[in-house]
Amino acid sequence: MIGYIPSPSSDSLSIGPLQLHFYGLIIAVGVLVAAWLMQRRWARLGGFAGTIVPIGFWAVIAGLVGARLYSVATSWQQDTGGNFVQIFEIWNGGLGIWGGVSGGVLGGWLRARRMHVPLPPLLDVVAPALTVAQAIGRWGNYFNQELFGLPSKLPWAVRITNLAQLDSIPQKYQYLSANRTVLPGTYQPTFLYESIWDLAVFGLLLLIERKVKLRRGYLFAAYAALYTLGRFWTEYLRIDPAHRYLGLRLNDWTSVGVFVVASAVLFLKGRPKPGDELAGDELPPDLLSEERARASRASKRGGPAAPGEPPEEAGVTEPASGDEAPAEVDEVTAPIAQEPGPAPEAIEPTATEPEAAEVPQPEAAESPELARDGEMGTEATPEAEAVALTPPSPTESDQP
Repeated sequence: MIGYIPSPSSDSLSIGPLQLHFYGLIIAVGVLVAAWLMQRRWARLGGFAGTIVPIGFWAVIAGLVGARLYSVATSWQQDTGGNFVQIFEIWNGGLGIWGGVSGGVLGGWLRARRMHVPLPPLLDVVAPALTVAQAIGRWGNYFNQELFGLPSKLPWAVRITNLAQLDSIPQKYQYLSANRTVLPGTYQPTFLYESIWDLAVFGLLLLIERKVKLRRGYLFAAYAALYTLGRFWTEYLRIDPAHRYLGLRLNDWTSVGVFVVASAVLFLKGRPKPGDELAGDELPPDLLSEERARASRASKRGGPAAPGEPPEEAGVTEPASGDEAPAEVDEVTAPIAQEPGPAPEAIEPTATEPEAAEVPQPEAAESPELARDGEMGTEATPEAEAVALTPPSPTESDQP
């Protein structure tokens, strides 16, 4: 019966000329699981699950950059061996969770801001998902045989056979042969402890969200406080090279600082006041409206329009649907266009009565006899008034 966790036989998988490192694959699995969980949690609040995809993409890219920068900044020689090119070899390890979380939040916030999605509900959604991603990602350290703790004979101790890793730890923690050669040995599996603690934090966050009244956005502060509480202990067990100050590793001091700040923010700002939105509540009405519109647009790109489609979206596509739209426009706009001019009944007689154009005869009007004849003058006067009241037709303007 094996009394320890055996070391992995390989740290990579070869598929033809392609070599896939388990460290990178496991981190990718953690990211995908976290993204799926975030989508489900966002949809449970009433949002459109597709909103998380672009925000999550930016968060992952920025998180990887931040995690690598933090690691090489604090462990330059260990991560790169002094070679600048090895900064980009993230499959060899060297990702700092502090830089990863900071970079991920920054990248996600920048994308969310462009999409007009507020940050507080996103922080509540992402907090439990982060713990799941970290719980899965820690197993990448197992395949790299790194970040182990003190020597141990416990049944769940992990066997480390990577001599390069063993050579880097202090000599007092090494297993040595008679001629002082470093031998494989069993050590505290700090990756396992942190993975278990991350899953416990996941459960605690869900419990807090359901049972504790917490202001929207402050579930993330609860995540930071709980995670660093366990991280301090697992970090304290580790024996791999690290910067130390006053007897504690740099990441221990970081854990203490984050825990204090997160706890203060949680207790001073996290308690809700009347009218405050709470963690786990449905999204506010204005954001729900935007999310439905976003879902409608996504539905149009992939198929028929979804129910509850915004009016402006429907108006863009109606004119192309057939010949009925122009007819409806003519029926509505025609009366409006004719209101300033005369009614159709007043125009039609002038175009059809030839008498209106033949009544005024200049030769008869200039005759002296007609001018002295009173009866003739009285007969001409009504006709002249009729002509004056009738708008001139195109044929009248051509007469001499």
